[in-house]
Amino acid sequence: MAQTTNGTQVISNLEYDLLTVLKNKSEAVQLYDTYIQDAEQLGSQPCVELLKKLQQADREHAQEVRHHLQEVMQKGKM
Repeated sequence: MAQTTNGTQVISNLEYDLLTVLKNKSEAVQLYDTYIQDAEQLGSQPCVELLKKLQQADREHAQEVRHHLQEVMQKGKM
């Protein structure tokens, strides 16, 4: 939970959790580019395809989390 020095809550636990998940998913999407490049350099097309599939899934998950976060920030919950 994010709090100010006087203990006032800045954002809810749910907002913080969703922000953290969104940050982690966003970082993962970027890291997959490196992993895909490594697999391409080794000529491992099955691994390239798997990593691209995983990257796309994380991209979709990040979009879904972002949608939920927007709703929670506007309404306080889903």
